Amino acid sequence: MAIELRNATFRGYVRENGRVGVRNHVIILPVDDLSNAAAEAVAHNIKGAMALPHPYGRLQFGADLDLHFRTLIGTGCNPNVAAVVVIGIEEQWTQKVVGGIAATGKPVLGFGIELHGDHDTIARASRAAKEFVQSASALVRQERPIRDLWVSTKCGESDTTSGLAGNPTAGNAFDKLYEQGLTLVFGETTEITGGEELVAKRCRTPEIARQFMAMFDRYQDVINRHKTNDLSDSQPTKGNIAGGLTTIEEKALGNIQKIGKKCVVDGVLDKAESPAGPGLWFMDSSSAAAEMLTLVAAAGFVVHTFPTGQGNIIGNPILPVIKLCGNPRTVRTMKEHIDLDVSGLLRREIDMDQAGDLLLNAIFATANGRLTSAEVLGHREFVLTRLYESA
Repeated sequence: MAIELRNATFRGYVRENGRVGVRNHVIILPVDDLSNAAAEAVAHNIKGAMALPHPYGRLQFGADLDLHFRTLIGTGCNPNVAAVVVIGIEEQWTQKVVGGIAATGKPVLGFGIELHGDHDTIARASRAAKEFVQSASALVRQERPIRDLWVSTKCGESDTTSGLAGNPTAGNAFDKLYEQGLTLVFGETTEITGGEELVAKRCRTPEIARQFMAMFDRYQDVINRHKTNDLSDSQPTKGNIAGGLTTIEEKALGNIQKIGKKCVVDGVLDKAESPAGPGLWFMDSSSAAAEMLTLVAAAGFVVHTFPTGQGNIIGNPILPVIKLCGNPRTVRTMKEHIDLDVSGLLRREIDMDQAGDLLLNAIFATANGRLTSAEVLGHREFVLTRLYESA
């Protein structure tokens, strides 16, 4: 059924800074790899709290360290998070993350392990998490206009059906959401190789086009610096090739369809950077699904659309991921992972407008509380992007 978007609303959690979330998580956030065990112990003690373990946070420097903190702080600031307990080995870095999250007004407390040890830290953090979970459980959803919904997109395990069905469906939905003034984001710098000039032409101003190309060229410089003449070992992936995609250019042309026909690129973001206003934004990001989902969640996006051809099982701890697929074989063999079947496009049972409306219905259902397949199946992949080796 088509949705009248002009006056559409959803029911979400209004946070202290005015942003609106569609989930109500209390997270236990380790600052570094050494603090994972304590964070997971707290989540084990307190039902309703969720730990986000990761392997980094020691001896990073420069832009890599900045990105690390930006991602952790952004994760805690995401509107899908009601409250945060931060645990780190060092008190100073722990409080740096706490301070960044506290700037939103969100409830947050931090606990350093040094000079306390695990047992004392886990006990103190568990008491804080218990209070946060009870407070979060009392929060209620409020009706909000559709423009308060931030939506991201990324595809994965693309095949020939991705460019014919899944990705254009996401693009159709994005066109309709863009017209209503929503905040949207796409990225995957590597996977627009060969189609970068098409994206540059979609930029609102020459300056934004220049910024976009600077991001793309920065990625090309990495390849040149490492003497990599092509991406044959990773782009297209082995799954892409098995699905019928023979070149990165073919993949790029399908990938770009996720931004529709009407959307204009209104700005460019670095990794995990939050947009300054509504519109469609490009984020420089890896094509690795878990990494990009972690980055857009840290940037503040609350619902994600994920077209897949060969089938992908990815999820995220705080960002609900809606899987849509136009490959009838994948829908049949991996049906527990697929939220929306748009294979009817290939059989000419539905048209593109109808497919886009089906995705919009799925977005609204998710925003109003319906769990995605990835959430039900427990997919909580949280993968930080790393720039350099450790010092």
